Amino acid sequence: MSGSLELVRPLPGVGFGGRLSIAGGAPALIDAAEHDPTGLARALADSSGLLLLPDMTAMIDTPDLLVRLSRAFGPEVEDYRQTLTSLNMVHPAVPEIFIVSNVPPVNRPPPRRPDPPLTADGKLPVQFPHRRGWHTDQSYRRPPPDISLFLAVTPVTQGSGQTLFADTTAAYEALPPDLKALADTHDGIHVSLSAGRGRNDVLDGKTPRALGPLEQPQRQPLVRVHPVTGKRALYTCEYGQMDWVEGPIAGLSPGVHGEGAKLLEALVAHATQRQFVYAHEWTRGDVLVWDNRCLIHAATWYDHEKEQRIMWRTTVSGNPGALYAGENKSWLPLAQAAE
Repeated sequence: MSGSLELVRPLPGVGFGGRLSIAGGAPALIDAAEHDPTGLARALADSSGLLLLPDMTAMIDTPDLLVRLSRAFGPEVEDYRQTLTSLNMVHPAVPEIFIVSNVPPVNRPPPRRPDPPLTADGKLPVQFPHRRGWHTDQSYRRPPPDISLFLAVTPVTQGSGQTLFADTTAAYEALPPDLKALADTHDGIHVSLSAGRGRNDVLDGKTPRALGPLEQPQRQPLVRVHPVTGKRALYTCEYGQMDWVEGPIAGLSPGVHGEGAKLLEALVAHATQRQFVYAHEWTRGDVLVWDNRCLIHAATWYDHEKEQRIMWRTTVSGNPGALYAGENKSWLPLAQAAE
């Protein structure tokens, strides 16, 4: 890419990620990306799947710039009108943008604060199960998405509302041999949280509702081979987005007390150890680009009664890997998925 771009790796305090800066902000970055269509994707891969782009504030006034940037990371940018997404969460003028906010009409509260709110040594909790909510975006779809972009339109005061990222490539490489062997040979069973098949639903004794043809649980390997780097990475979520009725792990005893639960919890606890985790403190105009094929992430608490938060996300697909070659999109009617 252009020599005016500066990539600094890794991100502070961790062994992965990169910060990509350019004079001129968003318009200059998009111009550089459109002149070198593979440059940003290479930078993301070279940064182990996490790229910070600061000073992208021009996108807030011109949201289509976020969509143009997204196209630098893959051939398909999701139109949220074509999914099961509630329209109050979709940008009214740019349907490729999903809005994460506690402000009307979205009204999405932050996750609960961990209990206790800090670790014994006074740090922000990151490791499961003290930290909850670890996931990879839309894992309940086949093929699952590749890349997410997240723009800070109105971030909250630093010290809360961070986003956490865990490097599941490094975590996989550090697995004990027994856990690595189990992960290599099993699939997780993923399903949308709205399906009523979550861990808390099972613990509460709720009867699972009938699912429509576009909501069915989807099997995903616990270890994916990255289609760009060729590296192996853990691919799972914790209590959300997993099917706790038939899973969470195919081929192991199901339910919250089964062998599948034990394996899932062990893998997520391992992957979210502090040495694998980056915590991002948001500044207005930051864009974070992350690779769902080799990272998991989690949101953190903020005081939603005192602060407003508005974040925009886009989702990029098109290169999930050879395992998914030729598959129709599980969340779309067949005729639409084949277009």
